[in-house]
Amino acid sequence: MKPVVWGVISTAKIGRERVLPGMKKSPLIDIRAMASRSAAAARKAADALGIPVAYGSYEALLEDPEIEAVYNPLPNHLHVPVTLQAAAAGKHVLCEKPIALTAQEAELLRDAAQKVLIGEAFMVRFHPQWLRARELVREGRIGALRAVQMFFGYHNVDPNDVRNKANIGGGGLYDIGCYAIVAGRFFFESEPTSGIALIDRDPDFATDRLTSALVDFGEGRRLDFTVSTQVARQQRLQLSGTKGRIEIPIPVNPPQGATTRIFIDDCSSLEGTGIETEMLPESDYFLLQGEAFSRAVRGEIALPYGVDDAIANMRVIDALFRSEKSGRWETIGG
Repeated sequence: MKPVVWGVISTAKIGRERVLPGMKKSPLIDIRAMASRSAAAARKAADALGIPVAYGSYEALLEDPEIEAVYNPLPNHLHVPVTLQAAAAGKHVLCEKPIALTAQEAELLRDAAQKVLIGEAFMVRFHPQWLRARELVREGRIGALRAVQMFFGYHNVDPNDVRNKANIGGGGLYDIGCYAIVAGRFFFESEPTSGIALIDRDPDFATDRLTSALVDFGEGRRLDFTVSTQVARQQRLQLSGTKGRIEIPIPVNPPQGATTRIFIDDCSSLEGTGIETEMLPESDYFLLQGEAFSRAVRGEIALPYGVDDAIANMRVIDALFRSEKSGRWETIGG
C-alpha cells in the first residue's frame, strides 16, 4: 500500500509523546508536517519527532497539497471547528476524543463525512486486550455478559491544564469517562437506552472532578463507572457474566509497544484460584489505529468507526450531564 501522507494540527503532548511515536513505526504512514500557531514551536516539535515540515499556522498545513490526512489533538472545543476546516480542504481527519462537546455539535460533521473520512481516536478499540476480551465474551467464556464496570482516575490540579478548564471542555467525563462509555458499547455491542449520573465539581475549576454513572443497555445489562481527575492514578475494567468474569488491568494506558495481559476468572473461588492469566503479544495501539485509518483512506477497508459512532458516544455524555441537573434517569436520545 502506498503510505498515506499525514499532517498534525498542534503540538499537543498526547501527540508528541504517545500517538505520533506509535504512528511513525508504520510503513503505511508518512507523517510529513506539523503545524502550530507558533512557527518556532512547530519547528521544535517537528525536529524532535523527525517530521520534515513545520508550519506556523493550521491554515498553511491544510493548504499543503501533499497532505492527505490530518490528526487533530487540539483542545476539545476546537475539535469540530478545525475538523470542519480540514474537511473543507479535502483532508481526512482522525480527531482526538471527545469529538465534540455535545451530540448536536458532532452532528455538524455529518455532511463533511460524506466527502472525507472522519474518525474519533479511541485507540483502545484496536488494542489486542480489548479485542481478545470481546472475542471471549462472544464465545461465551464468561456466560452472558451482564455488567461492565470501570474505574479510571488520575490526580491533576494544575489550573493551566486544559483538562481543568470548564469553558473549553475540561473535566473527567469528557476526558476519561468517554472511555468507559466506549467500553460499554464495545463489549455489549449495542447502544444504551438511559443513564444516571452523580457529579462532584471542583469549586474553582467548575469541572467535574468525580463522576459516577449507571448506563442501562436493556435486557438486564448495565455499565457502571467512576472517573476522577483528583484521585490517585489507577484504572481497571471488569466484564462480569453469568459464568465468570474478565478483567483488563490497564485498559486505557497499557505499556505502549509491550506485551499485555488479561485475567479470566471462572469465579470458582473468591480467593482467585480460578483466575487464568492470558498474555497478549507486543502491540502499539496508536500504530494499529493509524494503520486502520490509513487503510480506510486507501479504500482497503471500510472506516471502522466513523461520525455516527462518535455521535452515539456523545449522546450518552449529554444524557449524563442532563442527569446531573435533573437528578433522574435520562433517556439517551436517538
